[in-house]
Amino acid sequence: MTATPIEALLSRRSAKLVGAPGPDAEQLDLILRAGMTAPDHGRAQPWRFTLIEGPAIVEFGEFVVRAQEAAGQPMPEQKINTMRSWLAQAPLLLALACHLNPEDKRFPEQERILAAGAAVTQMLNAAHILGFGAFWSTGLGTYLPAVQQELGYTEPEHRLLGFMSIGTPLRAMPSPMRPDPATFIRRWPQA
Repeated sequence: MTATPIEALLSRRSAKLVGAPGPDAEQLDLILRAGMTAPDHGRAQPWRFTLIEGPAIVEFGEFVVRAQEAAGQPMPEQKINTMRSWLAQAPLLLALACHLNPEDKRFPEQERILAAGAAVTQMLNAAHILGFGAFWSTGLGTYLPAVQQELGYTEPEHRLLGFMSIGTPLRAMPSPMRPDPATFIRRWPQA
């Protein structure tokens, strides 16, 4: 990508449908290193990631289908088929979590979650700058205890924040439509 840094940030968009090639080891290292630049009160470094690659991605998707069923929340067949198609093409899936560290009372839990979310945002930006598409999803059973346990991200020690797929976009992405920032701004004190 030859855009200026601000152009790169302003052109970033989610790309759910990605395929091979995904990032190589060096590119993945850069993406993960970008995550480590996130604001982090007290240097808690709360972000945690699990890499799921190759055939393990499809296997994980099937685990999620079974977990949803076991939890009494079966996925509709159309959603299962959509998920299977998505995961069958994705070359890399990252489970995204926050280490809550409940014993450390110096910082509120919210600050750890925000830092982990900022790390994920930095990784999305890095993937985009490197020419990949990426998508942060809270689907795939993010809120199911069985999925959290399978990944080793159970509360109260951790919170699973979702999953990121990274790869080459499978279709051209239109320029993102963004709202006017003024819509979300207030001034204090108000006149």
